[in-house]
Amino acid sequence: MKVLLSLMKLDIGGAETHVVELAKELKRRNWEVIVTSNGGAYVSELENFGIKHYIVPLQNKNPKNVMSAFKLLRKIIEEEKPDIVHSHARIPSFILGKLKKKMNFPFVTTAHWVFTTKYGLKYITDWGEKTVAVSEDIKTYLMDNYKIPAEDITVTINGIDTEKFSPETDKTAAMAEFGLTEGDNTVVYVSRMDESRSLVAHHLIEATERLDAIVENLKVVIVGDGDDFEKVKAEAEAVNAKLGRNAIMLAGARVDIAELIAPCKLFVGVSRAALEAMAEAKPTIVAGNEGYIGRFDETKLPEALATNFCCRGCGEPTADKLAQDIGEFFGMWQEDRDKLGEYGRQLILDNYSVKRMTDDTESVYKKVLA
Repeated sequence: MKVLLSLMKLDIGGAETHVVELAKELKRRNWEVIVTSNGGAYVSELENFGIKHYIVPLQNKNPKNVMSAFKLLRKIIEEEKPDIVHSHARIPSFILGKLKKKMNFPFVTTAHWVFTTKYGLKYITDWGEKTVAVSEDIKTYLMDNYKIPAEDITVTINGIDTEKFSPETDKTAAMAEFGLTEGDNTVVYVSRMDESRSLVAHHLIEATERLDAIVENLKVVIVGDGDDFEKVKAEAEAVNAKLGRNAIMLAGARVDIAELIAPCKLFVGVSRAALEAMAEAKPTIVAGNEGYIGRFDETKLPEALATNFCCRGCGEPTADKLAQDIGEFFGMWQEDRDKLGEYGRQLILDNYSVKRMTDDTESVYKKVLA
């Protein structure tokens, strides 16, 4: 069987990593997998795994790009003849939805996020014959805003490669690159550095300045790139100048996320990035633009599960909350820190495997093909 996976681009991001892991696991299960996107950092990983990738301008709503993408996708589908087409973002879903009406291929979509329905955008969205949602609250959003029947929505998880992201991940190169030592209290933050995603990066920079006199040898590594990167960089440089040392370091866009997480004693992030850190047994503060869960332990599990670790509606993120949680964490006994890491690792092993994510997706494929 052949599947075409389509998304906007393959740069750093939760949906992008989801697609990469899904594509690789489907390939292991003897699916022939092809991917279309506007390209990005993860293209080489797919191609090295034997997965064909086509460059298609799916990255924005520019009419010229939309028309070009429509023609290219039609040609790709005519030539490749996939048994099923699976879209992972609003723009490719809209274009493929139009092509579905002309070409009548089996069509599945995945909702990784909630989109605004204002300004008529509701009417340029297509959710396919069956839809996968990565959390229960996204399923509710689809039912409420698009009137999709519950039986047509399957809830899955963001599957994590627990061998790639593990407590044994080599941290040597990352420590050397950023001048880290075992004695440093290192915090790592990973996110797309767009304005819609980077609020906690600004909070972390502010918190670092406040905590410098309290937390000995505090080091912060911020990973990611986007339209807000220069602003984040300027704030980090200003704080470093005040402290008289490079307390905050920016890594930019990277694909070696597992290795960059490995040196940290505490991780800050949201969604897939938080799950990846937990897979490496890293104590984690779950915080993002849409809300704040805080230092993760068993008491925070219900609200984390309800939003797929995205924090939607979980209280406003602030620099004060973040500084307090970081300060309290580094005041904990090492034994209690280790328990936080072990709990997170076991949660991922039990509930967030790539196998389960792919099983869920294959079950949807079978429904549509039937």
